[in-house]
Amino acid sequence: MATRFPFSWGRALFAAAVTALAIGIPTDIIANPLFGREIPVRWWEYPVFGVTVLLTAAWFGIQTRPSVKNSGAVPTTGAVLAFLAVGCPVCNKLVLLAIGTSGAMGFWAPLQPVVAAASVVLMAGAVAYRWRRRDCGDACAGDTCSVSRPNLNRPATRTAKSRPTPS
Repeated sequence: MATRFPFSWGRALFAAAVTALAIGIPTDIIANPLFGREIPVRWWEYPVFGVTVLLTAAWFGIQTRPSVKNSGAVPTTGAVLAFLAVGCPVCNKLVLLAIGTSGAMGFWAPLQPVVAAASVVLMAGAVAYRWRRRDCGDACAGDTCSVSRPNLNRPATRTAKSRPTPS
């Protein structure tokens, strides 16, 4: 019998919509009359945007046990990095104030794919961590859990069969 884990589809869809709008509209990945770009959207910005939306939805959808402390710092950092990575390099006022237009194109634009990769890695790590700390639903009754998880605190032991034979 398969064990079902609680997943909040409503929270996931809401988080996906908010993330898509919060990142897509100001960066003009989602075309709109409010914002524009001086530099067209580059090919890699679409997948980074999509993965960011999906990972944010997954993070919010995974239900954790009430006793687990949920810090949103890592996924928030990942989303902010994604926002900075997919944005137009010369449209970001903070970058322009800090390093100017030539610095934005010569330094920041080549660095944006690295920032995007860091964003995806951070968010994927946050989702994996949250998945490991999820609520196992009916499988966890009382103090026991029928879902097998490795005991990472126990030192690894070698059996007699795994020992190398002396030569």
